[in-house]
Amino acid sequence: MTITSCHSITRFGSHVAAVLLLLVGGMVLLSGCGESSESTPRESDAPAASQNSIVDVAIAAGQFSTLVRAVEAAGLTETLEGEGPFTVFAPTDGAFADLPDGTLEALLEDTDALAQILLYHVVPGELRVRDLREESELETAQGGMLQVSDTRQGVEINGKFMLTSDIPARNGIIHVMTSVLVPDA
Repeated sequence: MTITSCHSITRFGSHVAAVLLLLVGGMVLLSGCGESSESTPRESDAPAASQNSIVDVAIAAGQFSTLVRAVEAAGLTETLEGEGPFTVFAPTDGAFADLPDGTLEALLEDTDALAQILLYHVVPGELRVRDLREESELETAQGGMLQVSDTRQGVEINGKFMLTSDIPARNGIIHVMTSVLVPDA
């Protein structure tokens, strides 16, 4: 699946809608791993450029095993290893663990819904924190919009702070999120 083909997916089945309602209704503000939402994100100490793809960097980091498993299940590995550049707002394992019981399993079985949620975390182009501060919203590869706010505590994406920012990859940049971002149904 390529990012451009995902723009054509506009209808969700009733099962997908139910999962999204469960996500939105059950966890209006999904929080992750107990990290303070008022902390300023740390910028990565990684070198300015990496020879590894976004997927390789996520695997090496060790805190994205659920995300990597979801990317593989949704058939997006090749896309996120591709040329890019991409900006990925990557939820940690703790963010996925905070989803309501059964939600992740249901999404892993419904790969179309899973792809939509994952692509909502991807923005075409390479946007560092300094770039995000200039934006108020971003169009995702899924076709939805992310709201961006530059606050005293740091940059928020849909009201959620980044734990770590500006992790370089060969084909883009990763910002670590302690929340799963959910597109509007």
